[in-house]
Parts: sequence; C-alpha cells; structure tokens
Amino acid sequence: MNRAQREATARQIMERVPPPVPPDLHAEVVRRGSRLLRRKAAARRLLYLLLLAASVAFLVWAMTARPWVEPPSQTTPPLTDW
Repeated sequence: MNRAQREATARQIMERVPPPVPPDLHAEVVRRGSRLLRRKAAARRLLYLLLLAASVAFLVWAMTARPWVEPPSQTTPPLTDW
C-alpha cells in the first residue's frame, strides 16, 4: 500500500457512521461505576481497620512482653573476694 491508499483507507474508516449505542448503556455504566466505587471504599475501610487492629495488637504485645528489657539471669554469678 502506498501513502495515498493508506490515507484514503484511513479517511474511509474515520468517515464511517459509528455503530448505534444502546439507549440503556449510560445507566448501566453509571450503575457499575458506582458499585465499583462503593467496593473500593469498603475495601479501603477494611484495610484501615485491619491496620488499626494490627497496630493495637502490637502495642498491647509490646507493653506486656517488653521485648526491649534484658531477661533476668538464670544463674548466680560466682562469689569472689570474701
């Protein structure tokens, strides 16, 4: 195909009448879009709730276990200089 034929073919494609759009398409798209937004919002809330629960669980564990404190020695040091 040379350039003129390609341009003519492209013009024919662009000048075609688009296929008819179903009349209820807009309502269906709006319904699906709003449902998708509600699902995303619910998922985001659930994620934040899980993050909050994990943070609270970690804080409770840290306050009870106190992992930063060195555990007490299990043996008695030897007595010297008596």
